[in-house]
Amino acid sequence: MKLINKTILGVASLAATFMFSSCTKSFDEKVEQNRDFSNSSLLQVYMATVNADRNYVYVDSKPVNGAKLILGSVFPSTGFAFAAPGGYRAFMIRDTLTATTQTPLSFAQNMDVGKNYTIFMYDTINAAKQKTVETKIVVPGDTTARLRFANFIFSKNAVPAVDIFSKRRNVNVFTNVAVTGVTDFIPVPSAFTDTFYVRETGTTNQLAVLNGLTPTEKRSYTLVFRGRYETTSGTIARTLSSFINR
Repeated sequence: MKLINKTILGVASLAATFMFSSCTKSFDEKVEQNRDFSNSSLLQVYMATVNADRNYVYVDSKPVNGAKLILGSVFPSTGFAFAAPGGYRAFMIRDTLTATTQTPLSFAQNMDVGKNYTIFMYDTINAAKQKTVETKIVVPGDTTARLRFANFIFSKNAVPAVDIFSKRRNVNVFTNVAVTGVTDFIPVPSAFTDTFYVRETGTTNQLAVLNGLTPTEKRSYTLVFRGRYETTSGTIARTLSSFINR
C-alpha cells in the first residue's frame, strides 16, 4: 500500500510540474537580457517627430523596442534606459509599415562606456532628424530632484527661442532656449507640485503649459516642447510634456 501511495504521489507531482511549465508565459524579448553593464552605454529614445507612428529602433540591425513609438512617446517607457555596447553603433529608426511615407533615418553614434544618452527624434516624418545628447545623471545628495529642458518644436518658419517659467518659484528656470537646444540639469524642489509655462523669450506670451509636475526626490526629469508650433489643438499641437531619465 505504501508503494502504491508513493507512486501516486510521484505521478501527481510530475503532472503538477508539467501543468505549471505549460502555463508559464514566454515573452518575445527584442534584445538579449544583459545585466552586466561594464561594457555598455545606457540610452533613451524620445519621439518628437510630428506625425510619427509605428516607429521602431534598431541597433546594429537588431530591433530593441517591442511597442511602437509615436509622437510624444519615450523608449523605454519604464526602466529609464536600455543597454547597448559602447563604441560606434549603427542606428536605424523607421516606420515598419510597407506603405509608409516616412523616410527611414540611419546614423552612427559613438557612445562612451558607462555613460547615459538620450536620442531625440524631431522634425517631420519626411525629413526626420535626430540629436543625441549625453544625459548626465547625478544623484542629488539632498532631497532635491533634477530637471532639464529640450526644445524640439517644429515649424517651417523661424520661431523665437523660449523661456520656461515656474509658477511655484515665480521665475524663469530656463531662458532663451532655441529649437533643438537641450539644457543642462538644474536642481528643483521635490515633493512639491509645480506648473511650467513655455513663453517666448523675454515676454509673457504663453505657448504651452504643463500642469501638475511633482518631482520625486533624487529623480531626473526632462521637459520637452514638441509638436507643430502653429497648431494649438489636436494630436500634433504644440505641447510641453515630461519624462523621467532616472
